[in-house]
Amino acid sequence: MDNDKLSTGTCPISRGLARVGDVWSMLILRDASLGLTRFEQFRTSLGVAPNILTRRLKALTEGGLLKKVRYSKTPPRDEYQLTEAGRDFLPVLHVIAAWGRKHNGAGKISDLIDVETGAAIEPVVVDNKTNAPLGSRALRLVMPAN
Repeated sequence: MDNDKLSTGTCPISRGLARVGDVWSMLILRDASLGLTRFEQFRTSLGVAPNILTRRLKALTEGGLLKKVRYSKTPPRDEYQLTEAGRDFLPVLHVIAAWGRKHNGAGKISDLIDVETGAAIEPVVVDNKTNAPLGSRALRLVMPAN
C-alpha cells in the first residue's frame, strides 16, 4: 500500500487508517488510554516483539497520536503519552470494541466500566447535528470541488 497516497487523499477514512490502521497501533492506544506509558509495559501487555513495538510507537509518535516524554536522563528513558489526537481516537476504539462484542463476543470478554457509575459503557455514534445514530439513515459521499 502507498501510505503517503492514503494519508493525503480525499477519503478521511484512508487518512485516518494511514495513521492507526493496524491492530498493534490500536492496541497500543488502548493500553495508553488505560494508563500504560512505558515500552516494557506495552511489550508485556501486548506480547509483541520489541522491533514491532518500536516501529509502532515511532509511527504513532510521528503521526501525532502519542508524544515521547523523557523520564530518565541516565539511562535515557522515555514514556509515551496520548496527545489530543490520540485522546480523540479513543471513542473510535470504544465503538470498535462494541462492534466486536456484538459480532464476535462469544466466550469470556472484557467490559469497559464507567468509573463514576460502575456501569459498562454502551458506545453509540451519532450525528452531532441531528442526533441520529449513524447507520440509521442513508448517506452519500460528496467529493471536494477541484
